[in-house]
Amino acid sequence: MSDLEKIKQLRNSTGAGFKDCNLALKESSGDLEKAVEILRVKGISKASKKMSREAKEGVIALTDQDNKTSVLEVNCETDFVAKNDDFINFVKELSLINNLVDSDREKLKKTLMKNKNTVEDNLVTMIAKIGEKITLGRAKTIKYNNSKNYSYSHTVIKDNLSKLAVIVSLTANDKHEKLDLFGKQLSMHIAASNPISVDISGISKQILEKEQELITEELTNSGKPEDIAKKISSGKMNKFKEENSLLTQQWVMEPKKKVKDIIKELDLTDLKIVDFYRIKIGD
Repeated sequence: MSDLEKIKQLRNSTGAGFKDCNLALKESSGDLEKAVEILRVKGISKASKKMSREAKEGVIALTDQDNKTSVLEVNCETDFVAKNDDFINFVKELSLINNLVDSDREKLKKTLMKNKNTVEDNLVTMIAKIGEKITLGRAKTIKYNNSKNYSYSHTVIKDNLSKLAVIVSLTANDKHEKLDLFGKQLSMHIAASNPISVDISGISKQILEKEQELITEELTNSGKPEDIAKKISSGKMNKFKEENSLLTQQWVMEPKKKVKDIIKELDLTDLKIVDFYRIKIGD
């Protein structure tokens, strides 16, 4: 096999550049297996140097398969790389694996990809090849018995990759086209309105305490009398709860009504919002 053919084979198997492959073959005296190991070690070294940098760009990958829906955040440093074909193909395969392992981070990293290398090793190779820090971010899989998932992707980069994604799971005794339309519209509503929980009782104590601190500080600095400040504080907290609970939010497509009003009007037996998840790059 000629040196050029070896370089070509090495490039195909590792994804490394021509110059790196040429140097690795010289260092290994033409031994392909040793050259692969040299490139792997150099890739780890290159990758480790880049891991101190910030990676706030990237994509959200969404996969809906086998009665479950998953999202995976993969971060990089620039939007330019987020649109790179190698990065896109890598993330699309990752998304399928993430759905398969139910968003279990450790299982994901140890799973073999199509090239027979683990996700963890391929991530290092991708960092060395592209030249930017790449990290696996948040991940979530939603699956419930007897419920149906709906999803929405906003600012789509390509296919199932976007900058913002929503999954919402609904259950109802009536399998009606009205349910499907509502599911699609509700996922768009969640993308726009960013609720914290399905209902007011679902907002965590920590979030409410933090909001109360901010309101109290604002009213203290305003110099209002204590009795008036208490009334204002109560009103602001009630408004915060309503605006951040999905059921009590104003329906984006008809702001005079709330989400719970729309559900009532649909008149579908036992229609219930089981769960939802919203994820946006940079949040």
